[in-house]
Parts: sequence; C-alpha cells; structure tokens
Amino acid sequence: MDKQQLSKDILKLVGGEENIDQVTHCMTRLRFNLNDNQKADKATLKNTPGVMGVMENGGQFQVIIGNDVPIVYNALVGNMSKSPNADNATSSASTGEKKKRNPISALFDFISGMFTPILPAITGAGMIKGIVAILVALGWLSDTSSTYIILSAIGDGAFYFLPIILAISAARKLGSNMYIAAALAAGIMHPTITALLADGHNSSFMGITVIAATYSSTVIPIVLAVWIASYVEKAVDRVIHASLKLLIVPTVTLLIMVPLTLMTVGPLGTVLGNGLSGGISWLFDNMSIFASILIGGTMSLLIITGMHYALLPIVVGSMTTLGYDFIIPLMFAANLAQGGAAFGVGLRSRNSKTKSLAYSTGLTAIMGITEPAMYGINMKFKKPFIAALSGGAIAGAFMGIFNVKSYVITGLAGLPSIAAFVSPAISTLIYALVGGLIAIVAAAIITYILGFQEENVSEPVAAPAAEPATPAATTSAAVTEEAKAQDEQVFSPITGEVKPLSEVPDPAFSEEIMGKGFAIQPSEGRVVSPINGTVFSLSKSGHAIGLVSDTGAEMLIHIGIDTVKLKGQFFSPKVQAGAKVAVGDVLMEFDREQIEKAGYTTITPVIITNMHQYESIESAGRTTIKEKDLLFTAKA
Repeated sequence: MDKQQLSKDILKLVGGEENIDQVTHCMTRLRFNLNDNQKADKATLKNTPGVMGVMENGGQFQVIIGNDVPIVYNALVGNMSKSPNADNATSSASTGEKKKRNPISALFDFISGMFTPILPAITGAGMIKGIVAILVALGWLSDTSSTYIILSAIGDGAFYFLPIILAISAARKLGSNMYIAAALAAGIMHPTITALLADGHNSSFMGITVIAATYSSTVIPIVLAVWIASYVEKAVDRVIHASLKLLIVPTVTLLIMVPLTLMTVGPLGTVLGNGLSGGISWLFDNMSIFASILIGGTMSLLIITGMHYALLPIVVGSMTTLGYDFIIPLMFAANLAQGGAAFGVGLRSRNSKTKSLAYSTGLTAIMGITEPAMYGINMKFKKPFIAALSGGAIAGAFMGIFNVKSYVITGLAGLPSIAAFVSPAISTLIYALVGGLIAIVAAAIITYILGFQEENVSEPVAAPAAEPATPAATTSAAVTEEAKAQDEQVFSPITGEVKPLSEVPDPAFSEEIMGKGFAIQPSEGRVVSPINGTVFSLSKSGHAIGLVSDTGAEMLIHIGIDTVKLKGQFFSPKVQAGAKVAVGDVLMEFDREQIEKAGYTTITPVIITNMHQYESIESAGRTTIKEKDLLFTAKA
C-alpha cells in the first residue's frame, strides 16, 4: 500500500486542506477537526483501500487506519502547505473542538459531561430501589422492617443527596474546584437550612428574603449555582495573591454563593425544574400517544446526535419530583427495537458472517447496549435502521396507551432494567414487557419485509502489515504478508474480567474493524506483554501499545476508549518502541480509578490486527483472568 497516495486520497476526501482546522492521530486513527464535516466524502472514504472505517465522535471526524496510522499521518502532514497545529495524538484537539461548537452543542456537551460520570451512582441506587420494590411486591420483605428501611436508605441516598453529587461533577466539567462546589451544595442542604425552609414560610438573610424551597433530589438549582460559582471562584482567584488563595478563594466563594443560591438561584432553579417536570407530565397526560410515538420513534436518532443527554435532567427531575418518569420506557422500547431489527437482518441474510454478527449484536442491544447493532448492522444496511425507528414508534404508542411509567433510574434501558417498571400495580410491569416484545417483533418483521442489499456493503479492508512507526521500531521483527503464519497463543496482559469485543463502546472494535480478539475490564492498573516479541509502537499518550510476536502476530492493546484525550495523564509506560519483550514483562502502568473518575471507560481491547494471516480466534473460555493466563489462540 502506497502510504503517500493514501494520504493524498484522504486529504482530498475530507474536503481538502482548507477544510482542516486540526488533525491529530492516536494509535489507530486519524482525528480531524474539520471546518465542515459535510464536505467530507464519507462513502468514498469507507471504500478507500487502506481505510478501515470512518466515524464521527465528539465533534471529531475520525478515519480508522490501523497500525500504519503514524506513517499515514506523517505523509498527510507532509502533503499540507501549513501546519495542522497539532504535534501528535495528545495535542489539543479539544481546543479546536470547543472553538467550533455552537451554543447548543456546548450545552449538550456540558450536560453529557456532567451526567455521564454520575450514572453509575444513580444507576446502582436505582437498581437497589427496584430490587426492594420487587421484594415488597412478592411479599418477601415487609415495608415496616428495619431491613427495608436500611435498603431503602441505600437506594434513596444517591437521589436525596443528588445536588452534592451533581455539584462535584458539574464543577469538574466547568474546571472549577469540585470540593468548593460540594461545600456549596452541602450548605443549602444542611439539616438546619432544610428545617428552616421546610414549613413553607419564607425566611430572611441580612434583611433579604429567603424563599422557602426544598433542594434534596433536585437538579437545576445546584447546576445553576455551580455554574455561577465557577465565575465567582475564578474572579476571586485572579485578584488574590498566591499566598492567600487557599484561604480567601473558598471563603469568599462560599460566603457569596450559599446566600445567593438560597435567595435567588435556588428558587429560580426550583421553578424551572418543576416547570419542566410539570410540562412533561401535562404532555403525557393530555397527548400521551402522540408524545410516546414521537419520542419512541426518534430516540435512536437522539442517541446518535448526542441530544438524548438533554433529556437526562428532565428524567431525573421527573423521578425526584413526581416519583416516576415517562421517557425511560420509551428508551427501553427504542433499544429493544434496535435489537429486533438486527434479528431481522439475521433472519433474512444469506451471509453466515452477517447472520452471526446480527444475532450477537441484536442480543447485546436488547440487553441495553445498542451501539454494536445500531452502527454495525442497522445503519450499515440502512433499511433495518428505519425498521428500528418504526418498531420504537409502534411500541411507544402501546406504552402511551397503557400509560407505562418507570419508577427508578436503572442505567442501560434493556432487559436487565426491567425492575424499573415494578410498582404496586403489577400491570405496569406486564405492559412494559409486552411493549418491549412489540418493539422487537415489529422491528424484526419490518426489517424482513423491507429487505436490504448486502452486496452494497463493503467488507472491511484488512490492515496491511505494520511498517516501522519510529526509528526505534526498525529493529522489530515485522513480518510481511507473504510470511507463513503459525498458531499464536495470546496470554492475558491484564487482570480482570473477559468481555467480547461487541461490548466495547467503539464501533472500530465492536465491529471487529481493527481486528479480532477479546476485551478485558481491568481490576488492576498494569499491562504486561501477552506474547514473546517486540514493541513496534507506543502512543505518546500511553493509552495504546502495538506488538509483533516472534512468529508474526501483530497485536494492539488499547487501554480504554477515547483515553487519548487524557494526553498521557494517568499512564506510565515502562518500555519504548523497539524493546524486546517476553510474556509477563511489564509494558505499562495506569491509574484505573483516576481514568474512570475522569469519565472514561477502561475496558481494554486485546486484538490481532493482521487477521488476514489467521483463520480464526479460539477463546480459552475464561470469564475472569489473571496476568499471563491464556486468553485466546489465533489459529493459522
């Protein structure tokens, strides 16, 4: 493959040099910040030899190349008359992205960045609330017992103190001090303040009226307060001498913001939150079928664009103020419809590989993880995606007619979240299950009737054999395509839980575009060599390692998804490109907890990238694994 020609083709197909604001690369893909994504010819790019896939994510236009991405990147930059203003994968692509985003995109980014890190907390609490409801409904637990009280407190705790959790997450996203924000939330939720305002009578602070309001379980008041506090904190920080910052900045910020929140920001946010919840409630009370069809039929489109994050404050607000929500059942219907459409593809397809992928991703979708089915099957064949939208709308109509509600937030809207629909009226659970079945069956039938053209879908182009990415890598035992491959045993580089690639939230891996293998959800923050061979590339950000074994297997270990954006933070490489390694040699250490706190998943794909030299991957059959345990065998 002529990398110079490939780089020229890519440069032309992304809209030319004048359409490029910035370009960087990570371990596997070119990451463009384009002035206008519409000027890029995605269809032609996807079918360009040497390009393994194209995707848009987080405002970036990404062209998946594989192991040769450093070579293609250097050739691309060499063909440009001006510098792309980015030196490597750790460059400030996010800066260019922020500059380009309009206010609506910035708002969605803020909401998603604030809610995504806290979802595990409210999901876990919601599941406990659902389990307690099931136990009470079955008569296995008395609602007057101390066990019930303790379990209820565990389930309610995250929601009652939601303002504190949100304050921390919002401050992190805004770049202000998370602990000052938490202290602000704690101040307005202090038991003394709660008791003072609980009787419905207004109080006063220094002669200024403090309007009675309750802040537990609310969303908008604390978000507004932390947003304003971020400006106050930064303004005070600018004018205070460095020796006094620790003392003065938090003191002044809290003295200003806690009273201001109680007097103005909090009541305003409460009114807005109640208005949103009340408006949604009115819409479903008076136009239930129309609203359910509209949201159920478009939910997948909202997920693709990222606009579904705008619904999260409404969902949480409705759940905390009304005790139930109408939107989660429609997410449930839309997700199951994506699974149903994938099943329809499996039933109609004559290609064994497509059948297998359709059934596996369909199953994953009805469990609540829709990306593999949505991107890997339904959108690829186009008509099945239309069928999925139709299935979501039909199931949405059913749920609207029978007024299906969710009573807890359970995270993934799939079959595991069925506890969300448990209420004193068992009919709600039954209607939710029937609605989900309607979504699956309707989408599958519509897919089968509409059909699709498999011949129009190009098979992914296999990655060519890796070429040296750095001078140091020239010592590696790179094997040419013509070399005869041998069976390769791949040992686990990480201790953790083994996952199929379909569970990786990135189509480049879940659709096996990059190669085949397995993923590991780490329980420890260390990576060791899975083979005897050579390190042929190491990303400057530390998140990805390329290896070639002594027998010719080319491998990629990719720690987390989108962790290139951390710019090397929390990663500590222990080897360099060109180093000879044996099974068990330490390659990398990383801070798993800090990476996850920063909002990134640490699930780690371990894949063979030159699968064109192998016939299949044979799993060792483990679900949990330790370093140096056999993970899989690549059969030649």
